[in-house]
Amino acid sequence: MVVCGSDRTMLRVVTELVDSGERVTAIVNPASRHYERIGELGAQVMGVRVVSEALLRRAGIDSADGQPSTARALVLLDNDDVRNVHTALTARDMDPNLRIVVQMVNPRLGEQLHRLLGDCVVISGPSLAAPAFVSDALEDDELTWLDIGGRRLVAGQAELIRGPHLAVLADTTSSATPELLPVVSSDPTGDIVLGTGVRSVWRTKDVRRAGWLMAMRDIFDRRVRRIAAVMALLVIGGTVLTHYMANIDWLRALYLAAGAVTSAGIEDDAFSDAAPWTKVAAVVVQLTGIVLVALLTAVIVDSLIGARLSRVIGGVRGRPRNHVVVCGLGTVGARVLEILAERGVAVVGVEHDEDAPGVQTAHRLRIPVVIGDSSNEETLRLAGVQRCQSVLALTDGDITNLESAMVVRDLNPEARITMRMFDHDLAQRVERRLGLGHSRSVSMLVAPAIAAAVANRRSQVTVPAGRRVLLLTEVTVEPGSVAGGLRLGELGEAGGLLILARRNGTTWDWSPASGKVLQPGDRIAVAGTRSGLARLLLATRAHHS
Repeated sequence: MVVCGSDRTMLRVVTELVDSGERVTAIVNPASRHYERIGELGAQVMGVRVVSEALLRRAGIDSADGQPSTARALVLLDNDDVRNVHTALTARDMDPNLRIVVQMVNPRLGEQLHRLLGDCVVISGPSLAAPAFVSDALEDDELTWLDIGGRRLVAGQAELIRGPHLAVLADTTSSATPELLPVVSSDPTGDIVLGTGVRSVWRTKDVRRAGWLMAMRDIFDRRVRRIAAVMALLVIGGTVLTHYMANIDWLRALYLAAGAVTSAGIEDDAFSDAAPWTKVAAVVVQLTGIVLVALLTAVIVDSLIGARLSRVIGGVRGRPRNHVVVCGLGTVGARVLEILAERGVAVVGVEHDEDAPGVQTAHRLRIPVVIGDSSNEETLRLAGVQRCQSVLALTDGDITNLESAMVVRDLNPEARITMRMFDHDLAQRVERRLGLGHSRSVSMLVAPAIAAAVANRRSQVTVPAGRRVLLLTEVTVEPGSVAGGLRLGELGEAGGLLILARRNGTTWDWSPASGKVLQPGDRIAVAGTRSGLARLLLATRAHHS
């Protein structure tokens, strides 16, 4: 296995592969802090800054003379999507049959990779890790999220799953013994189902953004109001003096006074017949108005620059309660916001960088965002952590997440806190000694999925149903197997196996006809008991004489 990268995810993936008995060649930037540690794991390390075609050939990727590469798979874990795509295209030209696994930050670009590379596996770290953080925030222990059949699905209680349901997995209400996969056809009923989303049952009250009204209030702060009050007093005083001293009617006096104070100017003959001291007073008022207008302009500009429009418009309105606060709106935080919004959960974001991916996501979803340091008490108060239900500290810094958690614990001892921690040892000690809540690592959540995809191991998800369990997985029909030539309806069995979807080529069919004949190379998504899945695996494996 050839693995390219330099961050902690690569360290976890190499550890998983080495522990499973694979021979690993790691292409690592020598400046990486994990360079020596990867070498200590038992992998062959090649320290380079730029991955080239010659380097890939030295690592064993080359199918010259029609012979397959000595490398079985290439894993690209660079944080730069462009470099990953470039390396993947180079490797594909060198070996058209090489298995390629790519971690992509941009999910849209990842979806297009199949057109460029053909058979490849695209892994999105944020998409894999975000559901775990959401489950921690909402305490969704009875829900199971999984990726199967090219879709992101959820299994759990029927009243929690948004309809229409894709399949009924079990009925745990009819008797003491749960009935798994009640029927293969018709219209089954049960309380454990498979669906595409969750009902909005956790929502308490929407958190509203500040909007333009609140923005104007923040821009026209106390300084602006004081200057405006002084200018108004000057206009009133000038109007009175002009009316009585220059014998001018009230409206014209008001016009002249306002023009003088705001530096709009006054007519040359307005005070031609007035007393000298009146002319001097008019000049003084006009000079004072010039100073005040300049000061007013400076204060408003300072407010706009200091507050920044995206903060004052997207901030929090009112006093939200029982919501989720997400601190750190990077790629993981952005995906967390999307999931929470899909589930109808009231949420507030906190981010110090206005250009972070999650800030744009929040604006699109109309989610309030507080721009500021998440470890600052005032910033967290603006987000309403003292009245929130859960806090997710998802910034890129362990210390920042730790400080945020400590401030939140002081402000709201009842809040459920989950921290994103890169240092596994620090996370364990924090949980044990400080009691600040749970901690999770994105690399530890993602690495097992990447390792399984690299080794082409069949991944399966366990769904509890009372005291029994169901297994959901994907199985490929191998050439020469018994299943090749069978109809889909002949594989399913009540209480043992349910065919969910079938892929022929690159397209998944989630409503496959039972009369469809399976062909070698077809891939099917199934739900089954252990015995039912074992019989299916036996039928889909190649038999050699």
